[in-house]
Amino acid sequence: MAWFQKTKKDSAPDPSTTIHSYTEPQPRTALSFGRDGCYSHLQHLLDVQSAQSKGVVLKLYIENFKQLNGIFGYDYCETLLEQIINYLRDVSKSTVYRYIGVEFLIFLENATSGKAVSLAAKILDQFDHVWKVNGTDCLCSVQIGMCSYPGYTFSADEMMKFLDMALSKAAELGPNQYAVYDSNMQASFLRRQTIAHYLQTAIANHEIDVRYRPTYNIEQQKFTRAEYYMRIFVKGIGMVGAAEFLPIAEDSGQIRAVEYYALERVGACIKRLMDEEKEFDSIALPVSSVLFLQEDFLDKIHEIMDTYEIPRGKLAIELQEDAFTTAYLNINVLLQELSDMGIELILNNFGSGMSSVAGILELPINSLKLERMFIWQLETNPKASFVIHGLIEIARELELNIIAEGVETEKQIETLTSSGCLYQQGFYYSPTLDEDILIRIIGADRKEAFQIAAEEKEKAQR
Repeated sequence: MAWFQKTKKDSAPDPSTTIHSYTEPQPRTALSFGRDGCYSHLQHLLDVQSAQSKGVVLKLYIENFKQLNGIFGYDYCETLLEQIINYLRDVSKSTVYRYIGVEFLIFLENATSGKAVSLAAKILDQFDHVWKVNGTDCLCSVQIGMCSYPGYTFSADEMMKFLDMALSKAAELGPNQYAVYDSNMQASFLRRQTIAHYLQTAIANHEIDVRYRPTYNIEQQKFTRAEYYMRIFVKGIGMVGAAEFLPIAEDSGQIRAVEYYALERVGACIKRLMDEEKEFDSIALPVSSVLFLQEDFLDKIHEIMDTYEIPRGKLAIELQEDAFTTAYLNINVLLQELSDMGIELILNNFGSGMSSVAGILELPINSLKLERMFIWQLETNPKASFVIHGLIEIARELELNIIAEGVETEKQIETLTSSGCLYQQGFYYSPTLDEDILIRIIGADRKEAFQIAAEEKEKAQR
């Protein structure tokens, strides 16, 4: 198992020791402050592994403390924090480090994983009950990540990364949960690390495999659009798709280099299509929300448009839904400037959340991509067709293009077509293609294009 979720069995305390509130502040003598002291202590524990040092490190994060501060005020929350700190000290019988903000570390020296899990369950049970400050009750929630030593690392820096990974897993489970960093998380970390290291040289060595997903136009009965896709082959891992390595590129700070490389390739592809007098609508590049925060993003778009002499409407930028939360303050102005430059703007995963609705009402969006979950559910859920029909109708009323992705069956095509979905994309029509094959298939008549696509399907299934 890669994580452990708190269960009723885990957290059920002995009735004789149940704590419903913790209200007696005690001296802070066992509390240590500062990152330096924490790191020094942690590194010491890891350095003396040759002497059979062992134990477990716990990291705790109080997730709603900021909201409590806004409601009850600074003095109330400082007193609350003192109670929490003293409780953690008393229940763990260990030094509690206030690492930063409302993050705390507890070092359980010479402790087993079982003891650490029991302690975590006890702490979470306490946080299920109210804390009382000056006669006023409040509830706050905590997440706990833990990692044992020795075994995973000799570095304090890496140990902190592992604790953060466990903490993130706990947060995914909901309020008041814990997660344990184990061999599965370690394997995931090593995989991500390998991919991140490979990305550093993949662009320079032209080792990114560039592909395109063609989009079929039902009305014209031709492939008139395509979407850029990339993957990489990592030694020891195999082929890794963009869905996996792009988030790693974001986390490692390499996303700018990766996506500007992609933008260059898309620009060159559009230029080639134009030179060969192919008829097409646009070629789309899915863009990370992080890219919208780059100061030179618009300059780079201008550069590509000028370098490859791209006409208005031929380059499309596909936005992810999280762009509205990542960069909302700048997104309106930025997208308007892109629109003024003649860039087609496509909103991905339409129908998946309120931000999509906000986007099509407030921003200069040209096209919408249906959430593929609705397409898949057409096979098993009769209600899905009503949802799809409604979303397509919304797009039509707003005079927006609608694109369905992940199309794989005739039943899906029948529903989408009868509902008025003009653009359809998926393995039913074609697998991803390299640029040379895309040039042949774009704008070709239906018979020729489908024959080429069929040959590519056979290659993909070998």
